[in-house]
Amino acid sequence: MNHKYDDIINLPHHTSPTRPRMPLINRAAQFSPFAALTGYDAAIREAARSTDPKKTLNDDAKELLSSKLQMIADALDEEPTVAITHFVPDNKKSGGAYVTTAGVVSEIDEYKREIVLASGDVISIDNIYDIAGDINLRERGGTF
Repeated sequence: MNHKYDDIINLPHHTSPTRPRMPLINRAAQFSPFAALTGYDAAIREAARSTDPKKTLNDDAKELLSSKLQMIADALDEEPTVAITHFVPDNKKSGGAYVTTAGVVSEIDEYKREIVLASGDVISIDNIYDIAGDINLRERGGTF
């Protein structure tokens, strides 16, 4: 039976005497898929990523938060340990996320309106949603 390529099917594979063979890794790269829209997948993932809006505290919550901050300020020499839930704004889109950071309070900077923890974390007082204190603050008459 005669086939279309019978005359060349058994010939030896040609190799150039002057040029080296292409490594397999480079050869495979020429068959990789082509992304016509570079960055499109990342843009879709970013658009789908959700953020939370910043919650507004009512007057009662602001007063409670203020009293907790005052108790912490009064107990700074006792190195109070607190867990602060605060809003972290997103750098790329509106909104952000609520994060709880725990640690020992080393300073409350009223001028900058920041709480500085011993770990070096700095939390804006304006972004605080809630504060939970340790046993030392409860013994001083604290209610949190």
